[in-house]
Amino acid sequence: MPAKGKYLLNDQELKNEALYRKFSCISQYQPLVLLLGLSMLSCVILLILFFALRLSAENHCGFVSVVSGSFCVFLAVFVLVCTEMLSQRWRRLLGLIVWATHLTMGYTFIFSGPIILPWDQVPFFLFIIFTVYTMLPFQLWYAVVLSVISSLSHIMVLTLRLTIYNKETPPDLAKQLLSNAVVFLCGSVVGAFHKVLMEKTLRQTFQDTLRCLSMRMKLEIEKRQQENLLQSVLPVYISMKMKLAIMERLQDCKDKEEQQRLVKDNNFHSLYVKRHENVSILYADIVGFTRLASDCSPKELVIMLNELFGKFDQIAKENECMRIKILGDCYYCVSGLPVSLPKHAKNCVKMGLDMCEAIKQVREATGVDINMRVGVHSGNVLCGVIGLRKWQFDVWSHDVTLANHMESGGLAGRVHITEATLKHLNKAYEVEEGEGHLRDPYLKELSVRTYLVIDPRSKDPSLNSRTAPKPRVNDGLKMRASVRMTRYLESWGAVKPFAHLQSREGFTPDTIVNGKPRFKDIPLRPTPGSKITESFDESLEEPFSLPAPPFSSYKNKSQKSKFDEELHNEMTTTIDELSSKQWYKSEESGRLALWFPKKDLEKQYRALDLPMFKHYVGCATFIFLCIFVVQMFVTKDQQTLGTSFGVLVCVLLLILAICFAGHLQRVFPEKLSRCQWLPAVSEAVVKRPCVRLPLATITAAVIVILAVFNLCFVQTRFTECSSDDPDLRHTNDSHEPASKEGFFYLPYSVYCCILSLIACGVFLRVSFELKVLFLTLASTAYYIIILSTKRSLFVAYGSFLCAQTLPGGCSNCSSTDDESILKWIGLVKHPQVMSCIYITLFLVTMLIISQQNESCFRQDFLLKYKNRTEQDEIETRENLNRLLLENVLPAHVAALFVGENKKNEDLYYKSYDCVCVMFASVPDFKEFYTECDINKEGLECLRLLNEIIADFDELLSKPKFSGVEKIKTIGSTYMAAAGLSGTPGQENNQDRERQQAQIGIMVEFAIALIGKLDGINRHSFNSFRLRVGINHGPVIAGVIGARKPQYDIWGNTVNVASRMESTGELGKIQVTEETSDVLFKLGYSCECRGLINVKGKGELKTFFVCTDMSKQQGMGLS
Repeated sequence: MPAKGKYLLNDQELKNEALYRKFSCISQYQPLVLLLGLSMLSCVILLILFFALRLSAENHCGFVSVVSGSFCVFLAVFVLVCTEMLSQRWRRLLGLIVWATHLTMGYTFIFSGPIILPWDQVPFFLFIIFTVYTMLPFQLWYAVVLSVISSLSHIMVLTLRLTIYNKETPPDLAKQLLSNAVVFLCGSVVGAFHKVLMEKTLRQTFQDTLRCLSMRMKLEIEKRQQENLLQSVLPVYISMKMKLAIMERLQDCKDKEEQQRLVKDNNFHSLYVKRHENVSILYADIVGFTRLASDCSPKELVIMLNELFGKFDQIAKENECMRIKILGDCYYCVSGLPVSLPKHAKNCVKMGLDMCEAIKQVREATGVDINMRVGVHSGNVLCGVIGLRKWQFDVWSHDVTLANHMESGGLAGRVHITEATLKHLNKAYEVEEGEGHLRDPYLKELSVRTYLVIDPRSKDPSLNSRTAPKPRVNDGLKMRASVRMTRYLESWGAVKPFAHLQSREGFTPDTIVNGKPRFKDIPLRPTPGSKITESFDESLEEPFSLPAPPFSSYKNKSQKSKFDEELHNEMTTTIDELSSKQWYKSEESGRLALWFPKKDLEKQYRALDLPMFKHYVGCATFIFLCIFVVQMFVTKDQQTLGTSFGVLVCVLLLILAICFAGHLQRVFPEKLSRCQWLPAVSEAVVKRPCVRLPLATITAAVIVILAVFNLCFVQTRFTECSSDDPDLRHTNDSHEPASKEGFFYLPYSVYCCILSLIACGVFLRVSFELKVLFLTLASTAYYIIILSTKRSLFVAYGSFLCAQTLPGGCSNCSSTDDESILKWIGLVKHPQVMSCIYITLFLVTMLIISQQNESCFRQDFLLKYKNRTEQDEIETRENLNRLLLENVLPAHVAALFVGENKKNEDLYYKSYDCVCVMFASVPDFKEFYTECDINKEGLECLRLLNEIIADFDELLSKPKFSGVEKIKTIGSTYMAAAGLSGTPGQENNQDRERQQAQIGIMVEFAIALIGKLDGINRHSFNSFRLRVGINHGPVIAGVIGARKPQYDIWGNTVNVASRMESTGELGKIQVTEETSDVLFKLGYSCECRGLINVKGKGELKTFFVCTDMSKQQGMGLS
């Protein structure tokens, strides 16, 4: 039965762990290839040296055959790895083959010569142990096992060979074997230290890669949300322009001087308006809806409007019309936008007839007395967006005004068209006289001849392709009309507003190759945004037409699991691509991935914090101690060594104290309580490279000094002895022990030098250039010592080995020069040659490992950098999304449609007890607006209107008016409300003082608008005046419309506020009696106007707010 803990692991975590193993395997590819290359090169150099020195292949056949065979094995493995003939899971087996081949070479070198010594091939086995951890594709526990096998086998084999199979046990064998064990232990510990830290870095890189992909995917989702959001309100060609402008503005905000320059150069607000000719405009009003709405609950009203207008949007799409705006129960659209259509008039007429038919079905199914009144006119329009807040696509022109009056002067259930539209129909429909001038004074004033379209379906019912109306509800008499309407309309199943906004299924990476989503290698540049379509026909389709979702199989899963699955697929693709492009380097990196071409990036990398530095120094100290122990075992001058060690260890302890200063204070808080500067010292080491680098240099120098101690500071009686010294040539058996004792420290001194090279490599994240410099200088110093300053000592040692191997001692050796020694004892036993070869081997190995480490760390840094950059971009886009959404909805409503806690599954509606509503219009603008060549057919007039509305919008950003919410603009009328903000559930419990304060704030806002308009008049030499109407009371707020969601408020309060404006006087604020009572309590004086006739309300007593005393305050606000 499996362990319980196994089930605690998340499926996603298990998948990620499997991905990590794959990622780890790929990351070990380059070190393995480089190790194979180094091994083959070593074999070739050994063979070249062997034959160049004219050594006898017959005498050393084992050496030649094993080295040649090893080269063939390494070459075969190299080919298999590079060509990927074997899958990644076979790499462990290949690693074992490489390890076994190295081990075979090591034992061949030990037994290939005429003499076997306790220190034989220790460096080669150290190389095997070290590469098992650092360059072969093994996990830590696997590497530990192999290193233990390598070291123990070496010690055990030599112990057995030199004790049981030897006549005489060499003196000091125990010390020598212990020295070997210390060297191997040191190699294993340093290798494990390197393995653990690199494993940690690799896992971090994997997590960063995962996070980078996740960020990029989220960025794509944010981009799509922006596009969906913008295009759910505005057509593509305008939304893209506005989006680019906002993005530029957000980016420019980082550079204050540039921002100021842009402000100076641009005195006017941007105008996103374009003229279109030959279009048809349709206005439609639901007759009888006001009476029906008064009987509705908030939910019923919003459902009813959403279903009705959702149906109209569907009809508009079928007839190639673009809905412009919803005004209460009025719906208007245009055909021929943004791309000109030859059948624009037919489209609008057909849509009007379909709308009348749809309402007829509702009427017949529910028994509710409602109808549709439609007016159509053909002409030219200016279309676009004005203002800074609550963008809504709109159209302006005299032809638009005429189309509006065609609706108000029409008949219920009929489509009312002008003569201009009739000409474009080309007799497609039969018409009859409309007599519109009898019902609308504007039509009479312009002498417009109008017609009523005869629906072909009324003559031939078979042409009605729509489904037969559903039978009337049986218990209809028992239900309210609003309930019957809601139940029937819900069967239409209109899409909820913003339902598409956070659909994960809409996610498709921008780069799709052969139907397979893919991101390029990590790290890489942010993927470019989606290409904006050239055709504007797409704006007539759904808000954003996405490609077929590649992850459609996950429809029944939660969004989170779908996203995780997508992320897993992307990560798998990325890892596969990395495995196929092993030598790929990011364009942000240099040729060898050691320098970033961008100076600021390189500067950031160099200045990175390095909290692990103290551990580097700790590991280097361990190597220092190992070298000291080895030196103590083999040195003849322990007293001098002890003194030197005492001095050097004090330096190291001081460096350790500096690195661990903060920890020391935590360990001894009482004793070091006065030393408050200690944490600052250790922090300086972590944060400042100028502190770290000298400490690393001193540490490495201390280790090197100790390593060469026996070579440079201990005098040997053979030091000055040359190879021709008669005392050396005629050594007898009585002097043999003394000779061995005098020489065996020499190879261990070389091994200590090799350990000091390894010590340079433990400073993993320290400057690569410094490590290269130090390794090169140390190796050069060792070459000089071995080949020059202490050459005679190594020659003497070689002669001694030669003498040991000959039956008659050195007397049988014709000469003891290097050539004779080489020929007799072999290449791998020669002290000078093999010392230089092993130092070179470790120098190259450490350079390779340092380069790989540096590459890995830089890639990790680059990913973190990209994560930060993309996180910033995501935050920018989220802020932009919020800005865009709050330009469509109030902030407290927008929060429900975007974010983790989105609630866009249901319609949003809310009932408020007390909201203050204001309508403010500039009636003079209708007279000011003209269409002629001088003002670019009205475009310059709209530019001024844009300035007026934008200035009004700027007032909303003032803290005083934070509670005022702009609802919409209707032509030159500005609609706003106060009292809509606040968390749900608070509105019905508002205290009276807060309600009254909102009314006062709205009056102050109206006064500020008057002040703003006065300022515009002074600059534009106009005499516009504002007409304002204010009312307060209960309203219903909601979001309706699937293709173009719109926040709106409805209710008697809104209607009366609108009438207060339309029946008011220029330059005055007209309010109802109830509102004037509240204002009087707030300290405002109101002047009674008297009774006025209000359409639909009869006679109402109204008041004008006295603004003379407050006008200066309003001017100040502007």
